[in-house]
Amino acid sequence: MSSQHTNDTSAVPAVGSDSAFRREHVLRDEAPQFVLPLVVRIEKAEPPARTDALETAARAVLVLLTDERAQGEGEWAQAVRDWQDARIRKVVRRARGAEWRKAETLPGVTVHGEAAQVRVFPPVPLDGWPKELAKLQVSGTDLDDPEPVAAADGPALPVLWLNPGLDMSAGKAMAQAGHAAQLAWWELTGAQRAAWRESGFRLAVRTAPRERWVELSGSGLPVVRDAGFTEIAPGSATVVADHPALRARL
Repeated sequence: MSSQHTNDTSAVPAVGSDSAFRREHVLRDEAPQFVLPLVVRIEKAEPPARTDALETAARAVLVLLTDERAQGEGEWAQAVRDWQDARIRKVVRRARGAEWRKAETLPGVTVHGEAAQVRVFPPVPLDGWPKELAKLQVSGTDLDDPEPVAAADGPALPVLWLNPGLDMSAGKAMAQAGHAAQLAWWELTGAQRAAWRESGFRLAVRTAPRERWVELSGSGLPVVRDAGFTEIAPGSATVVADHPALRARL
């Protein structure tokens, strides 16, 4: 399973080539488990806004999936395939100062938001984190939006809708937003993927209005259901991936 079909212009969804959820012969729970590490830069004096961090993390996952090193025979490709053959785990840790500078020396990609910085790394074994990342804290990723968040900008914008009934830390929500972006990516055709990539993976992350959540989560759009390893109950629906191309198929 790889993302090597990114440039395919077929109108057929590219999902069959690289979605772990469509590889029925792979027993995901019995496969070796890998995790996608993401590190968000949180300096004490100038932490990023919560929504900015969530959107940057979601884009970081897409940037990793489309990096040439993660495709074909690239140096990260086997790790990405192994990760997608198992449960799709993502863990967000925080870094500041010297910790962040050390994290930047490891192979990966730093993605910038308005002020947020998130570095995504190729998948690693669940118990095989590089020492520079293993010592980083998972806790302490609580972030706020100091200003009201604007409404999502128009029907052409992909929106990752958070469940309004769940209380998730920023780190947890960042991982869930990354899951949702990945689910949307898997369902797109090659041409739709190319268009999204050319836009810089433009997207928004918003909390769904309570009165719309039932409609959104039952609409047929991709829904993230959490495995329940941290913070929330297993099977909880956390995010709906509302990409215009997917919405048009409903």
